Amino acid sequence: MKSPWRALLLTCAGALALAGPGAAQPLGLPPLPAPPAALVALGKQLFFERRLSINETLSCAMCHVPAQGFTVNELKTSVGMEGISLRRNAPTLLNVAYVRKLFVDGRAASLEAQALQPIVHPDELAHPDMASAMRRLAALPEYKAPFRRAFGSARPTPARVAAALAAYERTLLAGDSPFDRWHYGKQADALGEQARRGFALFVQHGCAQCHPIGTRDALFSDGLFHNTGVQARSDAQRGSGASFTLVPGLQASFDHDTLRRIGVPDLPDLGRYEVTRRERDKRAFRTPGLRNVALTAPYMHDGSFDTLEAVIDFYAGGGWPGDARQDPRIQPFRLAPEERSALVEFLVALTSPAARSTDP
Repeated sequence: MKSPWRALLLTCAGALALAGPGAAQPLGLPPLPAPPAALVALGKQLFFERRLSINETLSCAMCHVPAQGFTVNELKTSVGMEGISLRRNAPTLLNVAYVRKLFVDGRAASLEAQALQPIVHPDELAHPDMASAMRRLAALPEYKAPFRRAFGSARPTPARVAAALAAYERTLLAGDSPFDRWHYGKQADALGEQARRGFALFVQHGCAQCHPIGTRDALFSDGLFHNTGVQARSDAQRGSGASFTLVPGLQASFDHDTLRRIGVPDLPDLGRYEVTRRERDKRAFRTPGLRNVALTAPYMHDGSFDTLEAVIDFYAGGGWPGDARQDPRIQPFRLAPEERSALVEFLVALTSPAARSTDP
């Protein structure tokens, strides 16, 4: 992302207000019970534990980097075991406590169910089974006391690991944004004129249909699954060349024939259909929340948009009309350059400004 506010936001990323046990509920977010402190502490330790992967190289935090909005800003899609490219972008974990169907296809019904899947996924932490992962943890003496404090027993089990990871992730609450202080806190000077104009445009152009704003709080997601045309667009563009960032500031471009010769084919992605097998769910993905969205580039389930400006332009252009299953609510609309800037300012104003570092 090359917008002028990018450097400032990256600086703030390490200072998001994350609510540990006993912390006040951030303004703009629905109330949640605080998980036990011992369980959260164990979950945090496990979240950063590379030895939880089969070859002791990967941890949860390597795809969900705290200083990058609990995602990875440099990569369109995640990098897995032994450098393999995964097919989806790593979604932020900020405010994941409120997500009811986990993964962008909704295949996990709870954070506990989600937490275990990467451990045994062959391209992620890559244990052959949960028993292998539990043996690894049981052999690490530094985990005996944390497990005992959390569960009264030093023995790791899949259910205990899942409960601990989920408890830590439920503390990653990031609200109290400038928008919250203006909209919910009634602080007239909390939001600038440009961002207020962007909010009006957000509502005017129907964005709030899928990213709703409640009277007391807002998650900026309906939690449902929609085909926005993004996957069909990505599929259509695979026949062309592509540019890749080798290091910051240095890009290399490859034509289609070169990519086919040196790369591996992209795996197909049918989204929610892979879970439900319903035709209407083909290429549908869960609506992401927009809180802290300025920190979590690149965007969409496949990381195919680098900037917020590119996302706005995509929707203003009507998405990808070539996909017959695209949500009919996505229609083109006129947007002047200064209006696009205002929308971006509004989205930036959804960023938690907080003070406490997220570093381990």
